[in-house]
Amino acid sequence: MEHVYVSTNVDPQSTVLVTGGTGSFGSTMVRRLLDAGIEEVRVLSRDELKQDNMRRSLDDDRVRFYIGDVRDFDSVDRATRGVDYVFHAAALKQVPSCEFFPMEAVRTNIIGSANVIEASNANDVKSVVCLGTDKAAYPVNAMGMSKAMMEKVAQAFARNNPTANTVVSTVRYGNVMMSRGSVIPLFAEQIRAERPLTVTDPHMTRFLMSLDDAVLLVEHAFGMARPGDLFIRKAPAATIDVLARAVGQALGVEPDIKVIGTRHGEKLYETLATREELARAEDQGDYFRVSVDARNLNYGEYFDEGDKRESEMDDYHSHNTERLDEDGVVRLLMGLPAFRKLLA
Repeated sequence: MEHVYVSTNVDPQSTVLVTGGTGSFGSTMVRRLLDAGIEEVRVLSRDELKQDNMRRSLDDDRVRFYIGDVRDFDSVDRATRGVDYVFHAAALKQVPSCEFFPMEAVRTNIIGSANVIEASNANDVKSVVCLGTDKAAYPVNAMGMSKAMMEKVAQAFARNNPTANTVVSTVRYGNVMMSRGSVIPLFAEQIRAERPLTVTDPHMTRFLMSLDDAVLLVEHAFGMARPGDLFIRKAPAATIDVLARAVGQALGVEPDIKVIGTRHGEKLYETLATREELARAEDQGDYFRVSVDARNLNYGEYFDEGDKRESEMDDYHSHNTERLDEDGVVRLLMGLPAFRKLLA
């Protein structure tokens, strides 16, 4: 594990809860918080085996493990008592499984997120950051729709509770390379087994981000968030064909590409920021900060007053962001400790 500087946006004397803390993102965040000297880090998840493995690997008395499920308000309420900051990473993230079981996505990604927000508010948590996805912008699949609704729940809380002590914000980022379910380890496995690389559509583009980039986005949100803010991390992109060939290049082979067709709920490209959001966004260099739409239920404001800037803008998506070639993707991959470990 490569240790990187942790933002001081989180007070070291704090107690921090990470929901979904045994997952790819959550476990990275837990280690970063411990490296920063945080007084107490809590992990809420429902997989006792993963918790036991994590407990043994960390061997750190500052970590407290809570068995529970964000779908259950009482278990979230217990975990948030005495907590200062919440990283909400628990979610159903796989597009195909959410397509086949959409109500499970509703229960975890929407109702579960509402439970985390309400429990945090009830226990006077200072700040909650909810982790989103680029699939929430113009969603076409159940996973993206449920994550878009998570954003709406967070923004509605900020809009309807202007005097709340808890600041609720959301972040949105693209594909995290080498995370659980990432296609990169699959490509490497197929190459080593001397099988063709299965590509859905070679022209499909995806944003490419590291786990560290995603963690820095959350830390940025903790330092900068106002109630209801959405933070978006800018990122380069590549076609799936280029990504597959880059993995092959890193492994020293010319891969055989097999096109298998688009899977359930997949898009040709992903959008990180819509033009409607960009019209009220603040460009912060590596990030966009999108403030909450604070208009009330006076519908005249919606139907009589538009925003001319929206028609002058384009969305920020994986087809029009910086496009990497094979060499560029290889350089990005070689900067990932998990990928270097895969090569070794």
